[in-house]
Amino acid sequence: MWSAAPTVADRDVVILWLTRDLIQPLVVTPGKEFNSKFGVYRHQDLVGIPYGSKIRSRNGKGFIHVLRPTPELWTLALPHRTQILYLADIAFIISWLNIKPGSRVIEAGTGSGSFSHSVARTIGSSGHLWSYEFHETRVNKAREEFSRHGMDAFVTLTHRNVCKDGFTVTGAADAVFLDLPAPWEAAAHARQALRKDRTTRICCFSPCMEQVLRTVSALNDAGFTEITMYETLLRPHQVDAGAPLAPVGEVSARLKQAEARREEKRLRQIANSRAARGAAGKRKREAAEAEAADVMGKKPKTDDEDGPLVVAEADVEAAAAGGEAGETAGAAGCQPADPVSAPPARSSVSKAFPEVRGHTSYLTFACLLPAVHTG
Repeated sequence: MWSAAPTVADRDVVILWLTRDLIQPLVVTPGKEFNSKFGVYRHQDLVGIPYGSKIRSRNGKGFIHVLRPTPELWTLALPHRTQILYLADIAFIISWLNIKPGSRVIEAGTGSGSFSHSVARTIGSSGHLWSYEFHETRVNKAREEFSRHGMDAFVTLTHRNVCKDGFTVTGAADAVFLDLPAPWEAAAHARQALRKDRTTRICCFSPCMEQVLRTVSALNDAGFTEITMYETLLRPHQVDAGAPLAPVGEVSARLKQAEARREEKRLRQIANSRAARGAAGKRKREAAEAEAADVMGKKPKTDDEDGPLVVAEADVEAAAAGGEAGETAGAAGCQPADPVSAPPARSSVSKAFPEVRGHTSYLTFACLLPAVHTG
């Protein structure tokens, strides 16, 4: 499947990673250009670069990453022709059906080929996948993709209505997957296609509970056992490498310094307020003395004349408050901070998304036991 070379070659299929939500496939064709809101890229410039490279646009608008295709990336990037299966359902189905290298698998309902690519990667060249699709246009598109991706040797694609005409193989498959509007109509045909010399498995992919009920009844009638049904829900997690948390001692020292600054500011405001009130009172007293002197015909005594120095009580209090503030600020500034240890390495933080991705379909599984021969 796809190219195993370390670098991109002409006519290779690559995956362009534009953003986390914008991924698309590209067939490298020299002479063409790829245009997007992230810039202009010539196909010729991609030839010869290693897979995984970061390519900057020719007009400087951005960059893209060129990735090697995998079934997981193809599921995210493929052109949708129908509703597709996503990774959570695909992984669960492949595991439950016990699909492994060398398995022989039947798929009814090729659709856009999402499940087909994952199965083809799992079974490898030693296994085989028979895929059936009743819609001719989708068959032609899927056949073209399978051929371009190098899956022709172990994938057989057939245009066929399996609900009416059954499968083209009998007693050969290890597992059957039915992605059909009416899977109950193909349950009996699936029994005929499965091997009878070992335990085999079947899975039916149905979006509605009414379909599940009819499918379960048909599987029972066809002789399947261990019938179970699952619904896969997905809760994504966002994982980031966050900045390390500061040590407790460093945080405590910062809090103490901030508290000291707030206390210094408070005392300074109190001192300024008291000084302003004292100055206003002094001016009022001087104005009253001057007025009284004018009335008595006496000259008021000024501060320049000899005499005892009189200091207002408010000025004393303001000076004392200023001294206390200075001592407090000095104590806060001279207090040694707690020793700070070296910061730890960056840590990974996981954040779960609040919503759970909605229902896609119900998965109905069953087993077919090997035939018992009595002598």
